[in-house]
Amino acid sequence: MSIRNTLFAVAFGLVSLTAAQAEGLRPIEAKSIDLGGISGVAYYTVERDGFRVVATLAQGETGTPFRVVSLLAPGQRLLLSTPKPAGVIEISREGDSVLVRKPSTASN
Repeated sequence: MSIRNTLFAVAFGLVSLTAAQAEGLRPIEAKSIDLGGISGVAYYTVERDGFRVVATLAQGETGTPFRVVSLLAPGQRLLLSTPKPAGVIEISREGDSVLVRKPSTASN
């Protein structure tokens, strides 16, 4: 099975995010991401220096997948965004929790 097919199989098996609602994420648990035309999954692992967040995304069904990796300390966040109005996802670390949400207003 190709990486692309695996990505979509995982994405279809997950519950999608709703606007302005934060959802907790557990280590290694994948969460689907929809940025309006670009979609994929995100997960995190607990590392010695912080929580390593990995998001794998692709445009449409034929786009080349790409990966974004960030190491989050408590209080830090990662914004993934596209020019589309609904195309913003915030992944934040609050203590020992990681939250994924679509903010109601985009901030930089």
